Amino acid sequence: MSKPRVCIVSPAMAAANNGNWHTAARWQRFLAPVADVNITLAWNGEPADALIALHARRSAESISRFAMARPDAPQALVLTGTDLYRDIDGDASALHSLECASHLIVLQDEGLARLDPQARAKARVIVQSATALHVRSRAAMPINLVAVGHLREEKDPLTLMSAARLLPAATPVRIQHIGDSLDATLADAARRTSACCPHYRWLGGLPRAQARRWIARSQALVHMSRMEGGANVVIEAVRSGVPVLASRIDGNVGLLGHDYGGYFSVGDAPALAQLMQRLASEPAFAATLTAQCAQREPRFTPAAERHEVRSLLADMLESKPRQ
Repeated sequence: MSKPRVCIVSPAMAAANNGNWHTAARWQRFLAPVADVNITLAWNGEPADALIALHARRSAESISRFAMARPDAPQALVLTGTDLYRDIDGDASALHSLECASHLIVLQDEGLARLDPQARAKARVIVQSATALHVRSRAAMPINLVAVGHLREEKDPLTLMSAARLLPAATPVRIQHIGDSLDATLADAARRTSACCPHYRWLGGLPRAQARRWIARSQALVHMSRMEGGANVVIEAVRSGVPVLASRIDGNVGLLGHDYGGYFSVGDAPALAQLMQRLASEPAFAATLTAQCAQREPRFTPAAERHEVRSLLADMLESKPRQ
C-alpha cells in the first residue's frame, strides 16, 4: 500500500536557520515512516493528499490555491507568533487562511485563547520538542547567559543590550548573544554594545548545533521576545536542564506555566537586569527555576511531539470531506 503524499509549506528553508524551517524539518522526519513528505516554499499544484502550512499570512497563497484545487483534501495550518499576536487581528490573507484550513495547530497552550470559537473548534496544541543535550559541569563563575534569536524587532534585542549596560561593573555576568543580523540598525546597536559593555558579546549567527552547545553550557537562557508562537529555543534550554529568563508573553507562559519564577515584563530592561543579578547572587533562585523547568520537560520530548504530529496526520486523512 502506497504512503499518503504530504506537502509541508514553510516560508523559510534551511538557509534561514529559523523556527519555521526547524519545525518543518522535524515534522518531515516524524512523518517519513508513514508518509511521503516534501517541504517547499509554496504549493504549485504538485500531487498531495494533505497540506501542512506554516504561517497564515506568508503561506496564504499556497493555502488558498490548495483549497481551490483540492476542496475535499485536508490542510493543516500551524499558527506562528506573528499569526496569533498580530496578523489574525486584521490581515485579510491570514484570516482567509484560517477559514481554508481544516485543522489548526498552536504551539503552546495559551495560543488557543487567541482564536474565536469557530477556529478553536478545529484547533489543537502540539508542543514542539528537542533532543536532550547536557554538559558534564558548568563553571560556577562567571554566570554565563545566552540569548538565541536573529536580530529583529519581534525578538527585542535592545532590551537585552540595555539590561547588560545596567549591570554593575562588578556583577559576574557574561551574556553571549547569538543571531544573524536581519536589521542593520539592531546590528549596529549590538556592535556598539559589544564594544562598550564588558557584560555583553554579540556572536552573530551560528549553526544550530553550535548554538545548542552554547545553551547547554550556560547558567540560563535569556528570551526577550515581544511575540512568539512557542519558541523552540526555550524548549532546547529546558531539555538541557538550563532555566530561562523570559518575557511574560503568552508564547512563553504557554510553555513554562503561569507560576514560573523567571519572568520579566516585555521591554523591561531594569527587571531583566535584576533577574540576572539574582542568578549571580542567589544560588537558591537558580535552583528554583531549574526545578520548575524540569517539571515541564516531559512535554518537550521528541517522542511526545512525534505522537501528536502523527495523530494529526491520521485525523486529517480520516476526516470527512469538507463542505
